[in-house]
Amino acid sequence: MSLIVDLPELSAATGYAINPLDRMSERREDAEFIATLRRDPEARTLVLVGDNALLQREGDDFHALYTFDEAKRFGEPREIAFLGYHGTGGIFASQFDSELGAAMHGQGGLTSVDLRSIALQGLVSPKMVGALGQAKSVMYWHAHHRFCSNCGAPTRVTAAGWRRECDSCGTHHFPRTDPVAIMLATDGDRCLLGRQARFPVGMYSCLAGFIESGETIEDGVRREIKEEAGITTGRITYLASQPWPFPCSLMIGCLAEATSRDLNVNTKELEDARWFAREEAHLMLRNVHPAKLFAPPKIAIAHHLLAAWANGG
Repeated sequence: MSLIVDLPELSAATGYAINPLDRMSERREDAEFIATLRRDPEARTLVLVGDNALLQREGDDFHALYTFDEAKRFGEPREIAFLGYHGTGGIFASQFDSELGAAMHGQGGLTSVDLRSIALQGLVSPKMVGALGQAKSVMYWHAHHRFCSNCGAPTRVTAAGWRRECDSCGTHHFPRTDPVAIMLATDGDRCLLGRQARFPVGMYSCLAGFIESGETIEDGVRREIKEEAGITTGRITYLASQPWPFPCSLMIGCLAEATSRDLNVNTKELEDARWFAREEAHLMLRNVHPAKLFAPPKIAIAHHLLAAWANGG
């Protein structure tokens, strides 16, 4: 069974979605409060090196959190952001250059690991995976917004890492989240799945695409399905969402009722697309399809959209 029961919503079954931190967004402007949290001996920081997390291995376990004293051995971070409060202390993220990860990898149990591998291999708890996803997204934004898009001057970090300000022209810049529609078109007991050339051999997934300016989620779903597979759709139903830190997207999962049947695959976008029967979907989710076709892993919202439909949800 692919769905996780006893969760408040389907979104919580996806990777990077479980994040128990109290973000305390109303306290980000209080520099003294944030400084006090950071000085507290109970404060901890995640350490990011480029797009990877620097984990500490202890036996068969991996740990992602460091005290600020422990993090001093890595040098001076490029940015620090307050992620939230949990348990007895504040949780922060510290961003270092990717060269540090290469230099520290393998030393004293340290290992530089990308976030996909961390989630797929279960190296840390789902809650920690969620915090790492939050950290990576906001730090990716910092790395790509060091200069003002309005006047070109350097910007500085404020609001506990959740805003950059330009002292030259006064413009404020905030972390961006890119909305992506990911959708399963259905036709009775059939669903539409596609694959890109970069996918592992045999994997088929839901279609997906960025929502454009001035477009509703529903219209974005209809447009992407028409563009990629030539299928028109009518009623759109929202099912779930997933924070996807590659680099900073929000996947918005929907079902779409097909109003046409004949496929016209856009080979610039997809290597292949086809209709699958409900029973085939079950086989793909269990990775026992006779043609060795399979669905995305459980960390991906596409897996849970397909499972929800296949199980009649």
